[in-house]
Parts: sequence; structure tokens; C-alpha cells
Amino acid sequence: MDRATIAARIAEVIEPFNKNGIAITEATSFAGDLEWDSLTVMDFVAAIEDEFDIIISMNQQAEIETYGQLIDAVTTLQG
Repeated sequence: MDRATIAARIAEVIEPFNKNGIAITEATSFAGDLEWDSLTVMDFVAAIEDEFDIIISMNQQAEIETYGQLIDAVTTLQG
């Protein structure tokens, strides 16, 4: 799966979590721009893992702060 396809699928998963209707860009930060708390992040990570049939380790989660970083991480995990 290419990066653009992964980005589109992640954008679909983000939509119900984006309560404030923030425009999503590669630089959009989950904690800062979207104002997600830790529970929302956990729910979102679970949704991403289900969507792509992957496991994102706690160490990887700690390094992923933006939408672009998440796309890159999922792309890598997809192989």
C-alpha cells in the first residue's frame, strides 16, 4: 500500500475523533492541534491498529506526534 493510500485511510479514521473540525495537515499534532487527551489517543491508536492490522508499540506511540509521522510509521509497519 502506498503512502497516499495510507494517508487517506488514516484521514477517514481520524474524522470521528476530530471533534473541533480542525483541518488536518502533515504537521497537525494530536495533542496540540487536535487537543486529544490520553484516552482519546489510546482509542485512536486502537482504531488505527484495527484498520491496518498492525501493532504500534508504546515506544513508537511516544515518538508519533503528528499526522505525517503517523503516516510514515504505518507505512513502515505495513512493510
